[in-house]
Amino acid sequence: MSEGVASLKHEGSQRQVAAAGAVAGLVSRFVIAPLDVIKIRLQLQVHSLSDPLSHRGVDGPIYKGTIGTLKRILREEGLTGLWKGNIPAEAMYLAYGSVQFSAYKYVSQLLEALPPPYSLPGPANSFISGAAAGAAATTATYPLDLLRTRFAAQGPDRVYASLIVSIRHIAQHEGPAGFFRGLGAGVSQIVPYMGLFFAGYEGLKPVMASLSVPLPFGTSDAAAGIMASVLSKTAVYPLDTTRKRLQVQGPMRSQYVHRNIPLYTGVVSTLLHISKHEGRRGLYRGLTVGLLKAAPASAVTMWTYERAMALMLRYEAEARGARGARGA
Repeated sequence: MSEGVASLKHEGSQRQVAAAGAVAGLVSRFVIAPLDVIKIRLQLQVHSLSDPLSHRGVDGPIYKGTIGTLKRILREEGLTGLWKGNIPAEAMYLAYGSVQFSAYKYVSQLLEALPPPYSLPGPANSFISGAAAGAAATTATYPLDLLRTRFAAQGPDRVYASLIVSIRHIAQHEGPAGFFRGLGAGVSQIVPYMGLFFAGYEGLKPVMASLSVPLPFGTSDAAAGIMASVLSKTAVYPLDTTRKRLQVQGPMRSQYVHRNIPLYTGVVSTLLHISKHEGRRGLYRGLTVGLLKAAPASAVTMWTYERAMALMLRYEAEARGARGARGA
């Protein structure tokens, strides 16, 4: 087993792991919020291969590239437009980080306890633990993810007046199932993504740490997180686009910034519809900014997690030493 695997699985109590994961999620979300809004806007943009649909009198797509989308949002909605949906997103990242790291630690320790010949090698353990952690965290926080997407999809004209109003409206007009639109795509995406991410991170971390030229300020964790995130994100990106398209279904579908979003009913049919009417490029719309977002998000998450855990362990050791001194 690699040293990286041991560090994530054995350092800290379950409560410390949850706390460090929560802090990491909060910090990460604040850093990448503007890129997240840009990515969602691009993913929801429909541009038919045969008939470029119009939007508010504009032929074809209204957003053209990451920089173009950034400029348009700033021009039409101001700086705060880049943080639309940030309240539910912060709550989501807080809960997601806590559940994710707690589930990862719990599942990985269960797998390590398996007796031969059922024991698994380190990479398989990391993959399964990461996949299970991702599925658990995604399901637990999915309503917040859906609310984040719907607020980010709002343009200059507000669809929901507030977070409370949005929750009441969805509950009244779509029922409990409305909060879980696209969950199938979310779990289908996150299981391979998190499995690949954690396996890649655990494998790359000791490699980056052993480089002949050490990286400063603990950035070997960040570098490993970036590389693992880019590889895994690209592999599952079409499912991420599918999830976003499904999340904005419902009675308010035609009132978002993109008023021409088609009616979708399921994961497979959505994938097929996008592929048929928008081509392969439609499945990867917003991938560039998605990678720009995923890389710093993963780097900040893992770096913050490692630093927060180190601080808590140091404080615990100092407190234990102080108690020992008093007892002596």
